Amino acid sequence: MRGQKPKLDNVVPMKADQTAPVPEAPGWMSAEGRDAWDRLAPVLAAKRRLDAAFEDPFAVYCEAVADVIRFTGDIAAFGSWYEVETRNGRQQKKRAVWGQRQDAIATMNQLAARFGMTPVDEARMSAGGQGDLFGEILRTLDGTD
Repeated sequence: MRGQKPKLDNVVPMKADQTAPVPEAPGWMSAEGRDAWDRLAPVLAAKRRLDAAFEDPFAVYCEAVADVIRFTGDIAAFGSWYEVETRNGRQQKKRAVWGQRQDAIATMNQLAARFGMTPVDEARMSAGGQGDLFGEILRTLDGTD
């Protein structure tokens, strides 16, 4: 027996079939920062961690990634230290770019934790929350466990 054709507007898509929209990178970002945005934003959007309110902190994260890449290139090209002659003899000093890279890495680490981009923070964010402190004990006492 033939029935009427299915109406596609009443079909509910499966959760895996839904793709989250990926916002465009802000216009003030550098080219290297935009590259990081283009590489990482789809991943965070799929995990529902890139709402409009979080775009600016994520852009700062992407700029920190760009800085680490840029500063690492400078260190590779010019070295991480230089020598100076002092009254105590020759001394090796770190280049300024070394400290700049350390600052960018610290910014990356701090913001990566906020977006759940490390394995520990990913597990923390995907956990169901803190849970009930006495829930397991009460279920055991009630015999419902």
